Amino acid sequence: MQKFDTALTRMIKVEYPIIMAPMFLVSNAKMVIEACKSGVAGSVPALNYRTDAEFRKALQEIKDGVGDRAYGVNLITNKSNIRFDEQLKTCLDFEVPFIITSLGSPQSTITACKPKGMKVFCDIIDVAYALKVEAMGADAVIAVNNEAGGHAGNFSPEQLIPMLIRECKIPVISAGGVGNRKGLDRMLELGAAGVSVGSPYIASLEAPVSGEYKQAIVDYGSKDIVRTTKLSGTPCTVINTPYVQKIGLQQNWLEKMLSRNKSIKKYVKMVTFYKGMKALEKSAFGASYQTYWCAGQSIEHVRHIKPVAEITRGLVEA
Repeated sequence: MQKFDTALTRMIKVEYPIIMAPMFLVSNAKMVIEACKSGVAGSVPALNYRTDAEFRKALQEIKDGVGDRAYGVNLITNKSNIRFDEQLKTCLDFEVPFIITSLGSPQSTITACKPKGMKVFCDIIDVAYALKVEAMGADAVIAVNNEAGGHAGNFSPEQLIPMLIRECKIPVISAGGVGNRKGLDRMLELGAAGVSVGSPYIASLEAPVSGEYKQAIVDYGSKDIVRTTKLSGTPCTVINTPYVQKIGLQQNWLEKMLSRNKSIKKYVKMVTFYKGMKALEKSAFGASYQTYWCAGQSIEHVRHIKPVAEITRGLVEA
């Protein structure tokens, strides 16, 4: 097996330059432990736990299971996450090796983590925001490209990675479009220090989601990934199931009109986001014709439901 030596493998001391992405509803402690044991860095969203007690229990399980291997937690840092302060404190208490920030300023996270030696990686979709987080002291950027699952970016990896490398001094981790060794090599050749991979791990034995969701990751391909604004009001990638085809990909005229109303749009967005997340949760854990399955284009390379360790092997073996 090839030995990898990149800024990411050196920074967090992993065998392979891969982060198992923190996936809303999907990632859990068992997946993180198995990912870390397989030579990559597992991560989990703090929001996957409803209470601080549950979050702390999961972090203790991970810490006990991975030993000195690196793992990470994703924090939503904007005002929509009313539990941010509590979640950050818990991460600090456990000295989580790295934090991935999304959807808001990472400044308070960086300020709090630096003294403890905790790394902070920031999700970005363009150069302007990358330069902002670099100035704040981020350790790396996670470049979310247009092949990513969930809230994807607007640029292809071939556009985004070279732009970031040209303008930034910190490492660039590419997110989106990697489902096999060829995809990994593609990102590394563009100059990325590593990759963040999510969708292929949904079809893992350890994932807590329904068998129907896992089988959809196997059965559908990249051509079946579409963007919808119905879930959160902003474009989100989902599998184009018959239900998604039936209801369409765009908000209806009333939803659009309410979203533009200056006096209530803030509350409309909150309600839309809440309803969308509930729809995702219902689809992820139960069989229903109303299926919203979030995924990215890398499902093209998924052929079977496998253990996390085997999925990792498929990503690194030539």
